[in-house]
Amino acid sequence: MIDYRFGDDFLSSLFRLRLKSGRPKISTQFTHSVPDTYNSAPPSGALLVDNYMKLSISKAILAAGILSLLAVSITDARQRGGPQQPGALPKLTKVRDDIYLIENAGQTVAEIGAYGGNITLALTDEGVIAVDSKNERIHEDVLAKIKSLTSQPVKYLVLTHNHADHAAGAAMFASEGAQVLITTADRENMAKSRNPGWLPQWTYAGKATLFLGGKQAQLMEYRGHTRGDTVVLFPHARVLVMGDLLTTADTIPLIVNYDDGGSWAEWTRSVDSLLQMDWETAIPGHGPTVTKQQVREIRAKMVAIQERVRSMNRERKGPDEISKQLISEFGWGSAPASNNVAGMIREFQ
Repeated sequence: MIDYRFGDDFLSSLFRLRLKSGRPKISTQFTHSVPDTYNSAPPSGALLVDNYMKLSISKAILAAGILSLLAVSITDARQRGGPQQPGALPKLTKVRDDIYLIENAGQTVAEIGAYGGNITLALTDEGVIAVDSKNERIHEDVLAKIKSLTSQPVKYLVLTHNHADHAAGAAMFASEGAQVLITTADRENMAKSRNPGWLPQWTYAGKATLFLGGKQAQLMEYRGHTRGDTVVLFPHARVLVMGDLLTTADTIPLIVNYDDGGSWAEWTRSVDSLLQMDWETAIPGHGPTVTKQQVREIRAKMVAIQERVRSMNRERKGPDEISKQLISEFGWGSAPASNNVAGMIREFQ
């Protein structure tokens, strides 16, 4: 069972999945009835593996049951007026005619603990491609929302990264027949969690493309929030799903997870690369959708924060002084972002 405890402050350690097994055994051969290569256009529903990356299947057997990823507690005593309570159930938002977002109604920290992060749904005549899974406690509500849109099942579930607010519902989707994909790097992060009761059977590294019902989902691996973030581009809709490389709610600051290999410098390079691509709308890990111009503005703010940390490092300022400056100048640096400051000081020495 997954234990989430959240107060008004939200620690970056919410997202830590650590300490157990090592690198999963990898095979470059498929054990499912999917060919390694195609001499012509791939059939609908097939998984195309680019020749410069490896799509792998772990030898682990898919287990039924609930994903046990993480127990989280709030240790910051600086709560503002007591713990928040989660609001209404998540809402369904139309992004395109065939792209929908399941997002938290109030965009609060408490809702992350209760419900998880965003889910993106791409509808096709042959099934649904979902990106991220929220957590197992909200799974029945998620299924009801999907069934309100289509009678088709979820065929593929892509996890943007290993953290519980995005991946804890994945085992339930898998038990219902969905193929779950994650980067090899973030599957390794997931396997290091305290009690990983379930792990995805499919991984990839670099790039991969899903074909289903005449539509594509292009999977791309980046480093930023973790060492193996997945970004999903739906080219027909010009929609980019960025996971926790992007958050847009004012109440939920953008952070990286150093324990899982995240890096602010790599975040900037990743976002710069994504901004070169052809898309109009970005779906974040938390918060509402935004335009490409809004992503540029978020990128500019986070780069300015990095530069301020670097300059104050040179002046030998301490963590408390740096945090106060970031809060004053940028409105960034209080919990949970305060837990990033020490790592930023080390990274930008």
